Amino acid sequence: MRAVLVLRVAFLSAFLLAVPPAFAERTLMIFGDSLAAAYGLSPREGWVSLLAGKIEKAGLPWKVANASVSGETTAGGLRRISEDLKRHKPSIVVIELGANDALRGQPVAAIRSNLEKMVRIAREARAEPVLVGLMIPPNYGIDYAREFRDVFTTISRKEKIPLVPFLLENVATRTDLFLPDQLHPNAAAQPVILDNVWPVLEPLLAKKK
Repeated sequence: MRAVLVLRVAFLSAFLLAVPPAFAERTLMIFGDSLAAAYGLSPREGWVSLLAGKIEKAGLPWKVANASVSGETTAGGLRRISEDLKRHKPSIVVIELGANDALRGQPVAAIRSNLEKMVRIAREARAEPVLVGLMIPPNYGIDYAREFRDVFTTISRKEKIPLVPFLLENVATRTDLFLPDQLHPNAAAQPVILDNVWPVLEPLLAKKK
């Protein structure tokens, strides 16, 4: 009887080891600035937390790691992305950076270079990069605002990576969806932001089940 039990245990162990890792939980890393770090809100109110809840409700085998830092620039992101990739080991990384560079008038060429390097570093770490498009108001200069907006489309096409066209679509023009500083979206804006991100992420998450 004991021998039969041992054989059953051994068979079960071998079966579990033989199960393909397709059903193992994977990590989606959000790598951004205050727009993803739920600035001025409780973390559970932010769109990243709402995204985690939506993924769970959909029954997708993914966990979300939010590696976003308020005030982050593309230069700062470039300095720390390798360490965050090692820490979280994501299969997908969503890069949402550039707004703080633009608000400080940083050269568009430098913003583009930093983002391109982060995309390549993510790929080297075997993480699929997703880029998030951002815009700034024309009062920062019409030409500068246009060049900044076009950076994300250009990189997406060049590197052949998914792009969220504009993170603040249906938010940017509504003052009622911002905190008093009129820079950071409030709690009511977060589901709208998630609606902008989800159509791009859902196919990727489902594809990698």
